[in-house]
Amino acid sequence: MGSSVYTMVPLTEAVEPVDFEEYLRTHPPIIESGPLRDLIEFPPDDIEVVCTPRECRTVGQAVPEEGHNDAHVRDCVRSYTEDWNVVNRRYHKLGTGFNPNTLDKQKERQKGLPKQVFEADEMPDGSDDLKRRSISIDETPRGSWACSIFDLKNSVPDALLPHLLDRAPNEEIDRHNEEHRKSNRHRELFALHPALEEEEPIERHCVPDVPKEHFGQRLLVKCLSLKFEIEIEPIFASLALYDVKEKKKISENFLFDLNSEQTKGMLRSHIQTAAISTLARSAIFSITYPSQDVFLVIQLEKVLQQGDIGECAEPYMVFKESDTAKNKEKLDKLRSQSEQFCTRLGRYRMPFAWTAIHLMNIVNSAGSLERDTELEMGLPGQNRTTSGDESCSLSSFRPATLTVTNFFKQEGDRLSDEDLYKFLADMRRPSSVLRRLRPITAQLKIDISPAPENPHYCLTPDLQQVKPNPDSRVRPTREILEFPPRDVYVPNTTYRNLLYVNPHSLNFANRQGSARNITVKVQFMNGEDPNNAMPVIFGKSSCADYAKEAYTAVVYHNRSPDFHDEVKIKLPASLTDHHHILFTFYHVSCQQKQNTPLETPVGYTWIPMLQNGRLRTGNFCLPVSLEKPPQSYSVLSPDVPLPGMKWVDNHRGVFNVEVTSVSTVHTQDQYLDKFFALVHALDHMFPVRIGDMRIMENNLEEELKSSIAALNSSQLEPIVRFLHLLLDKLVLLVVRPPVISGQIVNLGQASFEVMASIVNRLHKYLDTSQDMHGRNSLLSSYVYYVFRLPNMDPNSPSPVHYATMARSAQRPASLNLNRSRSLSNSNPDISGTPTSPDDEVRSIIGSKGLDRSNSWVHTMRCKSTPWRSSHGSASDTDTMQLFHEELALQWVVSSGIVREGALQQAWFFFELMVKSIIHHLYFTERLESPRKNRFPERFMDDITALVSTIAGDIVSRFQKDLELVERLNTSLAFFLNDLLSVMDRGFVFSLIKTYWKQVSTKLYMLQNPTLESLRLDFLRIVCSHEHYVTLNLPCSLLTPPASPSPSVSSATSQSSGFSTHAQDQKITNMFELSVPFREQHYLAGLVLTELAVILDPEGEAMFGLHKKVISVVHNLLSSHDSDPRYADPEVKARVAMLYLPLIGIVMETLPQLHDFTAQGSADGAGGDESVEDGNSMISQTVAMAIAGTSSPMSRPSSFLLNPQASRPHATFSAESSRSLLICLLWVLKNADQCVLQKWFTDLSVSQLNRLLDMLFLCVSCFEYKGKKAFERMNSLTFKKSKDMRAKLEEAILGSIGARQEMVRRTGQRPFWRVSDLLSRPVSCDRTRAELEHEALIDGNLATEANLIILDTLEIIVQAVSVTESKECILGGMLKVLLHSMACNQSALYLQHCFATQRALVSKFPELLFEEETEQCADLCLRLLRNCSSSIGTIRSHASASLYLLMRQNFEIGNNFARVKMQATMSLSSLVGTSQNFNEEFLRRSLKTILTYGEEDLELRETTFPDQVQDLVFNLHMILSDTVKMKEHQEDPEMLIDLMYRIAKGYQTSPDLRLTWMQNMAGKHSERTNHAEAAQCLVHSAALVAEYLSMLEDRKYLPVGCVTFQNVSSNVLEESAVSDDVVSPDEEGICSGKYFTEAGLVGLLDQAASSFSLAGMYEAVNEVYKVLIPIHEANRDTKKLATIHGKLQEAFGKIVHQDGKRMFGTYFRVGFYGSKFGDLDEQEFVYKEPAITKLAEVSHRLEGFYGERYGEDQVEVIKDSNLVDKCKLDPNKAYVQITYVEPYFDTYEMKDRITYFDKNYNLRRFVYCTPFTLDGRAHGDLHDQFKRKTILTTSHAFPYIKTRINIIHKEEVSSMPIEVAIEDMQKKTQELAFATHQDPSDAKMLQMVLQGSVGTTVNQGPLEVAQVFLSEIPSDPKLYRHHNKLRLCFKDFTKRCEDALRKNKSLIGPDQKEYQRELERNYHRLKEALQPLICRKIPQLYKPVLQVTSHRSPRGPSSVEYTQMKVF
Repeated sequence: MGSSVYTMVPLTEAVEPVDFEEYLRTHPPIIESGPLRDLIEFPPDDIEVVCTPRECRTVGQAVPEEGHNDAHVRDCVRSYTEDWNVVNRRYHKLGTGFNPNTLDKQKERQKGLPKQVFEADEMPDGSDDLKRRSISIDETPRGSWACSIFDLKNSVPDALLPHLLDRAPNEEIDRHNEEHRKSNRHRELFALHPALEEEEPIERHCVPDVPKEHFGQRLLVKCLSLKFEIEIEPIFASLALYDVKEKKKISENFLFDLNSEQTKGMLRSHIQTAAISTLARSAIFSITYPSQDVFLVIQLEKVLQQGDIGECAEPYMVFKESDTAKNKEKLDKLRSQSEQFCTRLGRYRMPFAWTAIHLMNIVNSAGSLERDTELEMGLPGQNRTTSGDESCSLSSFRPATLTVTNFFKQEGDRLSDEDLYKFLADMRRPSSVLRRLRPITAQLKIDISPAPENPHYCLTPDLQQVKPNPDSRVRPTREILEFPPRDVYVPNTTYRNLLYVNPHSLNFANRQGSARNITVKVQFMNGEDPNNAMPVIFGKSSCADYAKEAYTAVVYHNRSPDFHDEVKIKLPASLTDHHHILFTFYHVSCQQKQNTPLETPVGYTWIPMLQNGRLRTGNFCLPVSLEKPPQSYSVLSPDVPLPGMKWVDNHRGVFNVEVTSVSTVHTQDQYLDKFFALVHALDHMFPVRIGDMRIMENNLEEELKSSIAALNSSQLEPIVRFLHLLLDKLVLLVVRPPVISGQIVNLGQASFEVMASIVNRLHKYLDTSQDMHGRNSLLSSYVYYVFRLPNMDPNSPSPVHYATMARSAQRPASLNLNRSRSLSNSNPDISGTPTSPDDEVRSIIGSKGLDRSNSWVHTMRCKSTPWRSSHGSASDTDTMQLFHEELALQWVVSSGIVREGALQQAWFFFELMVKSIIHHLYFTERLESPRKNRFPERFMDDITALVSTIAGDIVSRFQKDLELVERLNTSLAFFLNDLLSVMDRGFVFSLIKTYWKQVSTKLYMLQNPTLESLRLDFLRIVCSHEHYVTLNLPCSLLTPPASPSPSVSSATSQSSGFSTHAQDQKITNMFELSVPFREQHYLAGLVLTELAVILDPEGEAMFGLHKKVISVVHNLLSSHDSDPRYADPEVKARVAMLYLPLIGIVMETLPQLHDFTAQGSADGAGGDESVEDGNSMISQTVAMAIAGTSSPMSRPSSFLLNPQASRPHATFSAESSRSLLICLLWVLKNADQCVLQKWFTDLSVSQLNRLLDMLFLCVSCFEYKGKKAFERMNSLTFKKSKDMRAKLEEAILGSIGARQEMVRRTGQRPFWRVSDLLSRPVSCDRTRAELEHEALIDGNLATEANLIILDTLEIIVQAVSVTESKECILGGMLKVLLHSMACNQSALYLQHCFATQRALVSKFPELLFEEETEQCADLCLRLLRNCSSSIGTIRSHASASLYLLMRQNFEIGNNFARVKMQATMSLSSLVGTSQNFNEEFLRRSLKTILTYGEEDLELRETTFPDQVQDLVFNLHMILSDTVKMKEHQEDPEMLIDLMYRIAKGYQTSPDLRLTWMQNMAGKHSERTNHAEAAQCLVHSAALVAEYLSMLEDRKYLPVGCVTFQNVSSNVLEESAVSDDVVSPDEEGICSGKYFTEAGLVGLLDQAASSFSLAGMYEAVNEVYKVLIPIHEANRDTKKLATIHGKLQEAFGKIVHQDGKRMFGTYFRVGFYGSKFGDLDEQEFVYKEPAITKLAEVSHRLEGFYGERYGEDQVEVIKDSNLVDKCKLDPNKAYVQITYVEPYFDTYEMKDRITYFDKNYNLRRFVYCTPFTLDGRAHGDLHDQFKRKTILTTSHAFPYIKTRINIIHKEEVSSMPIEVAIEDMQKKTQELAFATHQDPSDAKMLQMVLQGSVGTTVNQGPLEVAQVFLSEIPSDPKLYRHHNKLRLCFKDFTKRCEDALRKNKSLIGPDQKEYQRELERNYHRLKEALQPLICRKIPQLYKPVLQVTSHRSPRGPSSVEYTQMKVF
């Protein structure tokens, strides 16, 4: 895009936002109503304040019966019963935070999608009919026209398209096409796009949980039955939970009895009717902290009787149920005794027995249903599975029924809790002491199970009925109150006021007189008279609900008993000083004696309930008085020595008792108590007593302030419990400061400070209950449900004065003073010098605060009203104080630790402020009023100051304290988002700008992605506003704003200077991030600016944020897409207008986008896909060369280039690119077409080309992957070779051309990309239906995306057809169209695509046939490909298009040579590379074309019909070849032979020959035959060189084939010397892109990399020798550098791999038998991969032919002798396979030095066959002959195929002595090699030595010597051989000696003996050989001429013999 546009206000800076309210006022909407009208303004019902009834668990509300006169109780009750007060943004769910595309709703929206038909899904998986008999290659000669035409004539054409041949005006055709294209389109694009994988979206603000009563994990315990051996009396039970580790009882008692009615009858005289609540037998326990230490303890009691526990329990242990009859008398006696005791002592109990159940054992092993406690008791320790600390889950175990069989009798002296904990701890040990005790046998059955969700007939611990409770006469289940061992932080929500009294022990040891059987009577008194006992004590089992007294159990004859009773009391709501608990101690006489009363009082004590006004709880050790306490005792504590009273043990404490309360009225925290008391004191006349203080009016203010500050000291648990009430009171103090002594006391600052500190404590200690934004759930639910503005009732009278101050004249004089004082208190910095910019800002704000209307609290008018809060009606709500204004002010002026605290939890204060604002507007009915005058200016100033300083904090602290800053940043964003709903929106925009500016400034100094990321989060949250579209003024046209601020107007006045063209300014402004656009569409401008800035290729630092910023845009668009408000197309177009600049931004980032066109692109790929450069098949340069681009940057963006070179910047991930492109498509789909067309008209050629490149990429990006791909993804299988082949085709077949697409598509390769796989989580077990669904969605997305692209192409055509630049553009358009045809497309899309293509060709025929010849070829290929489609409609359209193409070509030049040539080549290419190509379908299409030709009346008289027929027949001929290729699909060699033959058939048609050569290269690459692929490429290059040298004479180009001889001797067959070869300048010949210099370079480059893959580095050098001169001539130093780099690498590898290279293994394969057709008696040399064993090849061929002809029909001939046809079975097929080695004559060995030389250009091969004269293969040494067979092939290996015919065969036989010589030479060579190997290999050396001199093989060499050397041969012909063998042995012994010496130097000491052994053997061998070696044959030596010695001329002449060597 023209970057000049951005010169005005750079994108990194914020623009001035539009004054939103003013704009709306000055631009009234033109439309009256309808969806467009709704875009202009927020709906009137946008915000509502709702009273939601509070859910109540119980049938009736839990409220106290009395106590309404106590203000605190009243407040508590109100707090627990008041309805929730919720602010509802009615459209909130339409914001992006609740985008249905990120939820499961997507499935909903995808219902009813049509199934798109794709050919890829229709294809069969594998074809089995190919295993038919192999047709001989030349069975039907090429050109048997007759049969071919016969086939064609008999086939059936497809349906013809109506009106195809009519001539209609182009406009008409376009209109018709568009109508068709636009009908039945899917409305919502994003419903088809898989949602982005994101964590919870940051803008999602979840509704907090409703505050409710806390329960732990709930356990239901049902007591089913209790049975003893004897049944003689009632037994009472209690259940409770104990935690051994914490040593705490963790639940109240559950009291029950399972006595029969008859047994209960024994107590008739003592029990009135039993209340239903006391008959419960099941209970629900709650356990907040389940652990391994929890026990369920069951204690049994019975009626008191004479005798200690042991005596009373004896009968239960002695009698057995089985003996009942036998013991009848005794039992009757026992029963009558019991009856007497029941009658007399029925009201007293005694302890009896107990047992315990280890709860976790049950839960962990709740499998077996019946369980015996023996297991529990017996092996308590071993059953523990986890350590004590681990938490356990009680929510999901299998219910268990337990039978407890053993009880332990209680010990009278061991009843305390301490003793119980010891017992329980002991139970867990394996050798429990308890096991030694004699148990009481009984059977208690209980059920333990997880409690159901809503159990019926439940009672709360306060006896309230829980819903559902359909019938109150049903035996209930009791909820048992939990006493959690650790604090539980949950605010109170229900009224509960319980007291538990636990007497522990009594010590009467020092009391005179008889007091032995002691019981304690507990009473709750509200006065001192005995009648004042209150019926508030909960009953036990089978009795009344409440009683006035409770008795503890009696321990017989014990003066210092321990107690384990628990007395539960319902506390009255308001307590007075007279309430107390009275304890009376009695001695009970068990024996009935004369004149002895039943009970005798022996002591008294008491506990007053209140102390200084606070509830008394805790552990008490009380003195006991011997006589009744005197009058007025209850207000004193028994610790006070009352005069004249007698005390036990001298007034020492002798009675231990514990009192605990569970109350939601009494805080039990002194600081809270004091605070609440002081607040209520404001309602009373002074002086006021609070605790032990009298407070006068003059010190009330000080006390209040100090009590507020002291709240910080209180415990966290009570603060949380009373959180709602506490916060309400603090808000109240802020809003309505009391008037004390005529002065208004400002408590705003104190309250604000303490609020900040409380909120932070909660955050710090309760960090588990936070959401992702760091919001504590307790606080957020307070704000959401509980907080409301305290409104008041002005009519109620009141004794005290409160200010509901307003700015009024009669303000108290002290006020100003007061205010300024508190200001300086609140901000110590104000008076001092500012220390930092932040402080400076604050000091300015502070001082600004000073002269502000001098009051802390602002309301509308002054009125004296009571302070207390009660419900007022809406009419008087205007007297409310404005909490938000006060809060903002306090926050702005705060400093230091307070400010820090508020910042830490900014979200809380922001949310309070917003709710307060909304309440205020709602209750004053101002939600309708204009936004400009809703708030006073000071409040706006405060907000501005607040936002500014917080933005400052974010910017200055993000590096130090990121966690805080992240929270602060999101809080601020949510705050502004909320304000947009209620405040002046232009003002909020300016706040956003403030933030923006601060961040920008910092970013300018410091390119930090973290800060940018914060800003993105901020923006994302602000933009998630449900009226985001409206906020962007979508209906405004870009005019200068109505009332711009000066800076803006100056900017707009210059705006005429922006435009790149002088066209309509408005259009450009709409498509660019121009200043007018950014001002008016403010938020959209910010979003797109962020996108542009972050995606800017220069902004490397921001690379990590790509995904994030793209997902912001993606999220917005997908939200608009599914928004019902924008469903109307016209409205959607308006919305899309806000995103028009996106098109330009994506065009800018095009080079960085993920390249979807490259198949296995390395981005995001696993190791499997990213191929290292070393073996990547396509080098950068090749792709370039083939693409016809000399340098990477020659086109705006050239796909299919290696990402590295053309992309200097990091590329985006596939997922980000895909998201960005879907956004782009959405804009193109929904934007106004006329606007787009106008803009396209203005674009320059390069920009339009870039736009087309972008569409090209979109086509690849949204390509349909195919059902099979989804299935494969499901099992995740990849194939590497396929990708290699993809890359090869990419290069060979042209990068931007279409053929390789073709190859790629039809090769049925996996249709997905790795990047796509990574973008969605692949679970490997998706169901069939899910896969189907996924494919359905993907198919619809592909279709819709491509249709959008097609729409856009049509708009571009319309835009450019009027301009002169159309030539440059149309080529690009065609490229996109062709690319889309090449991808997997649905039938629906292809119909429209072909229609558009036909229209395009008819509009611009000359373009196609003259300019874009390359494209013409591609088009032919595409059309032919689709002509062979299995789907009829696609075939119809494709054949129609092909016919019209010919027709148009003909009409332009009366000869359609071009289309003919292209069609023939295309078909060849198609046939050669496509595996699942169906000739039947193509035949039908050809027939269709013929039919069109016959029906075309206009051209009937011309030559056209004949030419069509000619072409069709020619194409049909190629088809017939295909059929054969199909036959050989499974036989690679045969297939290549066939392709080879077809290519040979095209010797006269270079283009087609080239096509087939490339088909072969593709096949070879696929099978990793890289050497052969390279040869095909070299042949192709040679062919091109031949024709280039005819066309142009350039010195540096190769002369033709000759130049390539060094690369391969086979190349000469490409020379174009024969007469019948066409000249290259004829029409349509050599017109392909390869017949150019660049094409040649590309082929050679590719050949080089294939050679490199094959490891033939020397050949790489030869290829480059041809290439280097070309690059030198072009002065292309970059390429030369690359080439020399590659050469260095190649030579380096030669050096490095020396001795480790392997090329191929060769086999002779002969075929015998008529079954083979014309393969019969043919012999080939096959080239197989290196180290292929004979067995492997044999197995492969046998298997392959066996499958074809039947396994019993194929035999492999095992030997390599000549095959005698007569001896073979004529009905069988025989294959003979022999291993052969390359063979060289001696002279050849001079040139073939290296391993490469010996394995390249091979034409001769040898194999040896041993034989003896008598016909056996093997015999004795002197009979063993050997035959060598030397084969010569027709071409040299490597060639363009892997098997070559043998054309010549010769045989050489060797005599036995020659065989021996060869053997010995071989052995000697081995020794020499092993000796001189570097580095030395001792093992190898020893192996060779062992084989030469070892004792066992001494026979080897020695025997040879003895056989052949012991006598001189009789035949002189053998002399030479004899001598040669002798010399061989000489050499052999010498080498053995060398080897031994070498071995000696290598071995360690452990091998010394071995060495000596070897040496001994060697010497033996040498001695044995010595005589044989020394015997020379005299005939071979003759004298040489005499030489006379100079020294002794007289001496005899010495004759010297020299040996004459004759070999």
